[in-house]
Amino acid sequence: MESSAALWSRSWLWLRKGPSQEQKGSGQGAMEEQGAGLAKRLGTLLSGLLECMCFAGVIFGWASLVYVLKDMHYFEELCVPAANGTGNGTQGPDCRAQDEQLSLVFTVGSFMNNFMTFPTGYIFDRFGTVPARLLAISLYTGGTLLIAFSTAATALILFPAMCLLSIGGILLILTNMQVGNLFGKHRSTIITLYNGAFDSSSAVFLVVKLLYEHGLTLRAMFLFLSACSAWHLTRTFFLMPRWHIPYPLPPGYTYGLRCQRQGCSYRTHEEQRPGLGDGAHEPSDPCSEPGLGDADASKALKGKDLGLILSALCPSPGESGAGPGHGEPPGMSFRACVFSKLFFWHLMWLSVMQLRHYLFIGTLNPMLEHLAAGDTTLVSTYTNAFAFTQLCGVLCAPWNGLILDRHKRGRSKDGSAKGGSDSLADLHSCILSLAVTVLQCVAFSVCASVPVLPVQYATFILQVLSRSFLYGGNAAFLAIAFPLEHFGKLYGLVMGLSALVSLLQYPCFALIKGPLSDDPFYVNIGLIIIILLAFVSPLVVLREYQRREREQEKQHVDSPPLTLAKAGVESSI
Repeated sequence: MESSAALWSRSWLWLRKGPSQEQKGSGQGAMEEQGAGLAKRLGTLLSGLLECMCFAGVIFGWASLVYVLKDMHYFEELCVPAANGTGNGTQGPDCRAQDEQLSLVFTVGSFMNNFMTFPTGYIFDRFGTVPARLLAISLYTGGTLLIAFSTAATALILFPAMCLLSIGGILLILTNMQVGNLFGKHRSTIITLYNGAFDSSSAVFLVVKLLYEHGLTLRAMFLFLSACSAWHLTRTFFLMPRWHIPYPLPPGYTYGLRCQRQGCSYRTHEEQRPGLGDGAHEPSDPCSEPGLGDADASKALKGKDLGLILSALCPSPGESGAGPGHGEPPGMSFRACVFSKLFFWHLMWLSVMQLRHYLFIGTLNPMLEHLAAGDTTLVSTYTNAFAFTQLCGVLCAPWNGLILDRHKRGRSKDGSAKGGSDSLADLHSCILSLAVTVLQCVAFSVCASVPVLPVQYATFILQVLSRSFLYGGNAAFLAIAFPLEHFGKLYGLVMGLSALVSLLQYPCFALIKGPLSDDPFYVNIGLIIIILLAFVSPLVVLREYQRREREQEKQHVDSPPLTLAKAGVESSI
């Protein structure tokens, strides 16, 4: 590798000579290429938004699908005559066992949605985007086909079908959240936007319900969803990277298959850097710039401004290592992340609120039947209202991203004056986001505890607002607080462990249907008390932020020679 002195010499010669004619002539081509790159990024963003909104989280529209499944007599053999007076006050049969079985389908499906996120996250981190998405598409297509060919006689097929839909959907959104890295300072907003689209995809089952009421068969609709795999495959190869999208984004980064210079997108910025691995030199990449140690190193300097040269040759402490967006030093291991207080209390924050949401979704249909005294028209009306509010998830989630990004930019200005960094500003911005999410969940739980049917409209609104903040904030926090190379594994692990807690929804449902006689009031009060534990998480993040701020100030005080050296170089130039 070329010495720093030789590199400084070449840089100084290039600065004195100025840009060559070849460089000037290539300016227009570079602008055109930049415009094409921006269009491709916008295409990736919008197509990913559509994918998350229409496919990723359809299982959470379960309340609408249950209405269809009951009408198609799924698990109806579990209903018993109500002649002994154990019914719900009507002359119809007692179908509590049917409700429990359908609730169990959702419990298992939602559990797999979270629990399998860890192994799928490992696959994403280890093998890259394309293999992970091919697996997701295969699982999702298998799930839709199982539902399409299921009948009331084969209702047990719903268990593996919903599991496949859940795992495929969570893997789709996991591979899509890296799209935020393409848009720099709007990264958190896009991550939360995608999670809001994930929430809104639950409205797909509302569309299924409405089309079913207008005569379309369940089989035809799910066969159509299966055929949409062609769309997922096209996007996988043309609008997604082979490996991962790096953050911060390196200059000239490209991705996806192209007609010219094939394969250049299939190497990440980290792979193109010399010296990675065990000291082995990577083979040359047609899309990357020549290494500075090559014979054509002078050409690599063309198009580079003085700021890039100085930052590459004399980086500041804040620029080295993980870079912006990494809340921890680059050497922090995955084990250290998992056993940190920050991770534990974030896991608690997610688990208790997720349990509240899962129990609400899984018990919505029997709760509405209880409050509506068995009036199927009212139940259908409120089920539709709930599903329509889920569409607003994609509109609510970016609010959390704005809290993260705007607050971060405000802190960035202050932090710059005090020697702070973007990563600290990012972590500080999470405190307000985490606290607001807990407040929303408490308000939603209070409204859900009121046994008055019209109040449930407010419950639906608060539920979708809380849920969109919950999952968007979870993904953004993990991307900010921990090293980015562990994101897939940490996201999978936190979702998997929270899935174990979510299994408590089934005993809670059995308690409501049994000893509590369909009255969930006392269970709701208990959940409100448990949710208050989530307030510990933003307090822990605040303490961690203060600790890192003190450490960074200490490092800033201890390293003035580097800053002075850089200032001397700039003044001499």
